[in-house]
Amino acid sequence: MYDNLDLGLINKVAIVAGGGSANEEIGNGRAAAILLAEAGCKVLVVDKNEKSANQTVDIIREKNGVAMSVGGDLTIAGECKKVVNLSIKTWGRLDILDNNIGIDSRLSVVKESEEYWDRVMDINLKPIFLMSKYAIPEMINSGQGGSIINISSISATRPKGYTVYSASKGAVISLTKAMAVDHGKNGIRVNCVLPGPVYTPMVYSKGMSEELRSIRKRASLLEIEGNAWDIGKAVVYLSSNWSKYITGQNLVVDGGCSYSSRPRG
Repeated sequence: MYDNLDLGLINKVAIVAGGGSANEEIGNGRAAAILLAEAGCKVLVVDKNEKSANQTVDIIREKNGVAMSVGGDLTIAGECKKVVNLSIKTWGRLDILDNNIGIDSRLSVVKESEEYWDRVMDINLKPIFLMSKYAIPEMINSGQGGSIINISSISATRPKGYTVYSASKGAVISLTKAMAVDHGKNGIRVNCVLPGPVYTPMVYSKGMSEELRSIRKRASLLEIEGNAWDIGKAVVYLSSNWSKYITGQNLVVDGGCSYSSRPRG
């Protein structure tokens, strides 16, 4: 019965913002781009680091997928408009926008600087605002609606002291819900994915001991470790026909960490 799953993604066009990775490994954006391509999408991979975006495209093409890359600073309106226009010029449509861009902050409001507060808010929120600003009209013009997936974090709903980061990710949830209300009438669904402490290049590129990795694993009720593929699969689901009656929601992908009293590291 599951031999011919129809996700409705064949020949759909997806933009993955932040589709590179912190190194040559698989981060959330890269995993989403690869899996969307495997599901039949044509994928435009965007990253400030164009070399990293190119690496994602290379992986997709090795698997006979369709993808292209573009570099861009998505905190700049003109860059976002350029990216959306490229997808329309190349493939004539836009169906899916996956917003993955983000940085962290591990300090309290007492210790964090005003300058870094501004930087976190600028990077974690502005690309979602600007990419959606230019993507939504194209989704409306297609007459077929679309799906926007924003990446938040369980730190937004269960903070562990990453105060500025948690505030920015909470704002992502509020922005998602408001956009869902604004554009549901246009057939555009807007949802959030809230990753838990998954093991990704953004995390381990800064160094992580095996002891800390074990603590993070035990924080899950399942006592297993999540990774970028788990987040990418959630993005594919929210992009697909299988979630056609879902909008304005938070999909938590954390192995049950939200319900555990164990430390997350």
